[in-house]
Amino acid sequence: MNRDTIIGLSIAFLTVIFILFQTPKTRLQPESSGPDRQPFAAAYGSPVLNGLADDPVWQTAEWLPLDQIWIGAPPTADDFSGRYKILWDENNLYVLAEITDDTLIDIHPDGLVNYWDDDCLEIFVDEDASGGNHQFGYNAFAYHIALDGKVADIGPDQKPHYYDDHCTVRRVTTGNVSVWEVAIKIFDGNKYDDGGDNIPKMLKRNKKMGFALAYCDNDHSSERENFIGSVRVEGEDKNRGWIDAGIFGLLTLK
Repeated sequence: MNRDTIIGLSIAFLTVIFILFQTPKTRLQPESSGPDRQPFAAAYGSPVLNGLADDPVWQTAEWLPLDQIWIGAPPTADDFSGRYKILWDENNLYVLAEITDDTLIDIHPDGLVNYWDDDCLEIFVDEDASGGNHQFGYNAFAYHIALDGKVADIGPDQKPHYYDDHCTVRRVTTGNVSVWEVAIKIFDGNKYDDGGDNIPKMLKRNKKMGFALAYCDNDHSSERENFIGSVRVEGEDKNRGWIDAGIFGLLTLK
């Protein structure tokens, strides 16, 4: 074996070693850790829900804006404004939303028909922050919470269903201001079985989840006039959260 052959084999060997040590690090970077995911943090606490937001533990959480226009023109402050807080404990994720809306509309008596065209709060949760399509599956949930507290989403059979047992909802409206308090059970969508014995996940500090909040606002139309979200969505089509969990923010439990 001549000198040039030995040098060539040595270079090839070192190249293979370099690839073996570097490639796994690249592959193991989760999609959810990328720079495009808007970061959020939830403080620890177990509030008592009564629709009044008067539990002192809410004071440990910061107000976050609900101000990203996903559908429609920017509303006036009298028409709509919103802000929210997030807490968590081992059993639930908690959302407090304070919504100013001059007209509350529920024009669909069947809560599984065009429920997104009524005034409703929508909470998006992706348990493992994996992103991806969830339109007809449980890779993520898009909980539409109606004024009567009913919770709807689309199932794998491509039909809407109630998921009332996933969320405990309390809402109190005074004048034009509605206070929504919601406790959300978190499920592993990869193991979720319709009609099965689904056990919620126990939450832990530093867990990361995909999360977004939105509000469907209808004043006097056959369809919602505005859809206002909590995260920035790039591109022309901003109404993608009901399909693509990749647009959700990245929530860390502190």
